[in-house]
Amino acid sequence: MTTHTWWLLLILTIAITALIYLINSRLRIHPFVALIVVAVGTGLAAGEPAAKLVESLEDGAGGTLGDVGVTLALGAMLGRLLSDSGATDALAHALIDRSSARRLPWLVTAAAFVIGIPMFFEVGLIVLLPLIFSVARRLEAQGGTKGSPYVLLGVPAIAALSTLHGMLPPHPGPLTAMTGLHADLGLTMVVGLVCAVPTVILAGPVYARWIAPRLAEVRPDEALVAQFTGASRAVREKSPVSVTAGAPNASSVDTDVTSGSRIPTGLAVTAVLVPVGLMLLRTLAETVLDETSTVGSALTFLGEPVMAMLAGLLFALGVTALGTDRTGEEVRASLTDSLKSIAAILLIIGGGGAFKQVLQDSGIGDAIAAAAKGAHLNVIVLGWLIALLLSLTTGSATVGIVSATGIIAPMVSGGGLEASLLVVAIGAGSLGLNYVNHAGFWLVKESFGMDLTQATKTQTVVQTLVSVLGLGMALLLSVFA
Repeated sequence: MTTHTWWLLLILTIAITALIYLINSRLRIHPFVALIVVAVGTGLAAGEPAAKLVESLEDGAGGTLGDVGVTLALGAMLGRLLSDSGATDALAHALIDRSSARRLPWLVTAAAFVIGIPMFFEVGLIVLLPLIFSVARRLEAQGGTKGSPYVLLGVPAIAALSTLHGMLPPHPGPLTAMTGLHADLGLTMVVGLVCAVPTVILAGPVYARWIAPRLAEVRPDEALVAQFTGASRAVREKSPVSVTAGAPNASSVDTDVTSGSRIPTGLAVTAVLVPVGLMLLRTLAETVLDETSTVGSALTFLGEPVMAMLAGLLFALGVTALGTDRTGEEVRASLTDSLKSIAAILLIIGGGGAFKQVLQDSGIGDAIAAAAKGAHLNVIVLGWLIALLLSLTTGSATVGIVSATGIIAPMVSGGGLEASLLVVAIGAGSLGLNYVNHAGFWLVKESFGMDLTQATKTQTVVQTLVSVLGLGMALLLSVFA
């Protein structure tokens, strides 16, 4: 490697260290400010021109908020409508009444696995948050759960959603890798499922059972919990519950939803499934239909995450207007209030996008790829490693997959089981070491009210487990290649 490559690697190491220090030092700098400051320092140190650096910050923040922020806002509104109607609380009751606390993480895993087929990680988590918070809140009130119920139920969702996002078509990253490596779609789907199922089980419910007691103090902000669970306004106006105060008593978790303002549970579930169904139809259109046809174009458009979430919100608004006694002013106030709780999350996600873009535009990602390419490794391990390092430096699993595919493609003859295993391995690599420059990391951290260490033990560790287990499964199946 050249001296310049080593210099860029050193800059990256210093940048990550500085970011962690700024957030955790006595100054307790807000993560958004810390991300922007470190992004500027990293770009200048790497030699990126000042004019280009400003453009990188704007493009990174704007692009990330365009991909995630609008969808997050629509998802927060949808969740608030359902929670205010008492639908998510009723669904949580139904789950708890029909299953034991030991089975609930497995039920969340199954739900996340299905939802994760057509949905990106962030979108799927947004859809699942009302259910996770509602069920966890009921478990918290009942008592008897070892550790944090939010971690117990959140970890399986993170594991399932991330696994499918990175390792299984029809997500864009795996589809791109499949095309670049000339892998067969059917074989890749089968191989991906064989690798994904044990990976999700071990990184999800199994790890959740171990880590939840060790993060017993984790509890989301009370206002955010109230928003997603339909808690009474009195609860929303209270100060956040102390993590050492124990579970709230039964009276603090009662809702004030009257029968006249409750959306039927079936319609509420339909509202959640509308975006899922539209994204799934888009997937079918992209794999079966001609995207240039009228039907294909319409399904592709409606299946875009923003459009699909908008459709779900409009459906919920229609159900609320026709099926409840809430006034338009009350509904608008709820939608406005729902955005207050996610304002900080949106800023932090934008800061993470800015940091990601600076790393990419400054050439640090290329330096990592060049260093990994010079290593003499098994091609499956090499593809996994390149995707891992590129995802770490760029903050994007998709960027890691696409770049790693371009590097590995000339080393592969194309087709067959090896190509399908490479798709899985590269996708698994793109998930590992999910840390401070990933939007998903901040979404999990802020949504569940975690500090940096707690978020590392959940989001970072879970996705790294998924990454390593996915590689292990691919290597195991490579014996038959």
